[in-house]
Amino acid sequence: MTLNRKRGAILISGRGSNMVSLLRAAQLDDFPVEFTMVISDKIEAPGLGIATSAGVKTHALRHCRDGREAWEDELHQLLTDGEIDLICLAGFMRLLSAEFVGRWAEKILNIHPSLLPDFPGLEAQAQALDAGVSEAGCTVHVVTAEMDAGPILGQAKVPVNAGDSVDALSKRILAEEHQLYPALVAKYVQDHWTTEEPVHAG
Repeated sequence: MTLNRKRGAILISGRGSNMVSLLRAAQLDDFPVEFTMVISDKIEAPGLGIATSAGVKTHALRHCRDGREAWEDELHQLLTDGEIDLICLAGFMRLLSAEFVGRWAEKILNIHPSLLPDFPGLEAQAQALDAGVSEAGCTVHVVTAEMDAGPILGQAKVPVNAGDSVDALSKRILAEEHQLYPALVAKYVQDHWTTEEPVHAG
């Protein structure tokens, strides 16, 4: 039977290294998502060029003079027109409103560089080092209205070594992110979608 793949969009703000890991995974025949667009809130994001080179349609949505609501309305329309089933945040630094998340309930995933619920928000790796923890890592979760607080799909751990810098720890965590995110995206789709329609319609 031919795999009925869902249509995915990846949202980025920068280089999009997790975007690259998702696009690579999507090249596999048994991966259940086809990523049909990459969207950035920054026109200069390096990931846009990478996505274009990979043959993926890209869009840059800069800040709208009419504010956040208008920006999110434009994003929503773009995703709707693209018949997107699943949104994956990959280094996307803009906070989405509760209203937008509600429109796409259970259809937005994110990866965060800490073992949530510890160290939500920005500079999670620095937070971990400042706290003196012995383990750090990354978490894939469903996006909800509260930042970094949605249902956790899975985590990967790395040791925090003596004398670690933020850069060294970040690199170690990022290597795990690149493995964890595609695996849990695939599992989420397989667990929550039938071969025809989403179980949880947005």
